[in-house]
Amino acid sequence: MQTYDIESLDQEGRGIARRDGKAIFIEGALPGETVTANIFRKKPSFEIGHVERVIVQSSQRVTPHCVFFGRCGGCSMQHLDAAAQVAAKQRVLEDNLWRIGKVHAEQMLPPIHGPAWGYRHRARLTVRHVAKKGGVLVGFHEKRSSYVADMTSCEVLPPRISALLPALRTLVGALSIRDRLPQIEIALGDEVDVLVLRVLNEPSAEDCATLKTFAEQHDVHLYLQPRGPDSAQPLWPEAPADLYYALPEFGVKLPFRPTEFTQVNHQINRVLVRRALRLLDPQPGERIADMFCGMGNFTLAIAASGASVLGVDGSKALLQRAGENAAVNGLDARIDYRAMDLFEIDDATFSNLGRFDRMLIDPPRDGAVELVKALSANAPARIAYVSCNPATLARDAEILVHMHGYAFSAAGVVNMFPHTAHVESIACFDRR
Repeated sequence: MQTYDIESLDQEGRGIARRDGKAIFIEGALPGETVTANIFRKKPSFEIGHVERVIVQSSQRVTPHCVFFGRCGGCSMQHLDAAAQVAAKQRVLEDNLWRIGKVHAEQMLPPIHGPAWGYRHRARLTVRHVAKKGGVLVGFHEKRSSYVADMTSCEVLPPRISALLPALRTLVGALSIRDRLPQIEIALGDEVDVLVLRVLNEPSAEDCATLKTFAEQHDVHLYLQPRGPDSAQPLWPEAPADLYYALPEFGVKLPFRPTEFTQVNHQINRVLVRRALRLLDPQPGERIADMFCGMGNFTLAIAASGASVLGVDGSKALLQRAGENAAVNGLDARIDYRAMDLFEIDDATFSNLGRFDRMLIDPPRDGAVELVKALSANAPARIAYVSCNPATLARDAEILVHMHGYAFSAAGVVNMFPHTAHVESIACFDRR
């Protein structure tokens, strides 16, 4: 039987072995281990497989907390010690910065991390009525599959929500529309839990009565979503849920609708905002840009510091929410929001925005390449860059450092998604 010596982890959390000039990616293997593997994909330059047997075990291997780990595709790294997961993500960040951007940060910041379990305040669960498995399944997809994992708990959801999974299976199974309810979205605020049921057919009166009883028994708000995200409306209670999360350090709270984008991990988000503001260091009277501002996660904290902020985003719906949040917190006099496609911005458009003392950038996975290219001679003295993709951060860092002459002052990882290979990070650049 062929064995593999694992050298390192890749960006998906898979162990990497090498044989005959070919990279072998093995799910479930850890650096320092010797394993046998079942190879399920072969290409001329690489192969992919999963662990069959661990012959020599890493000291960092732990027993997965979740009994469904390995079957459910929601987590990929529960078999690795939580502290070692953070260290692995730090290596991924540093490797991307040098390999892609040819840059090194002058200071590597301490990683931001927190509780490894019960952290997900947002999740999208798939629902399937599968007669062969005895009824309705509610959960994440199986690994490498469109099938729904047969799971009755989830350790990364808060315990009260994890405990609802069996009850949700029973609930959907009792509905006349059980074959027309493909998804349940979870949106948790600081005080309210909301479940949004995607319904392809209108529920019957009996269905609605059953749903209302469930909501009352389990102290949750239920919404029905017949079409796109904006169609979601409360079923029970009938009034909209008072959904919000707070940033207590800055004295602000951000209301949101259950289908609007918010950070998955509220506790880590609070620490991330604090770190970003410390790096950005906005001063009263300064003019700050918050690019890809969304609903104002960083904008409100910056304005609370006494600075004036221009928040820019491509989504008019999110900007409307951001404006409402500014008003709720009494900060609208310091904040101006503007809709703009930051993936199409150029030098002239950026210059028309006026001069900024500092800038925060928080783009999606595609990064902010056109924006960083467009920085003109009056570019901000400092940029704090929050990234959800180390590869695009590295690409944009190369532009900032090698094209615009910024010093790459600091960088560090943010473990927003424990037990997954997702690498969130934050970086700081100073104009020389």
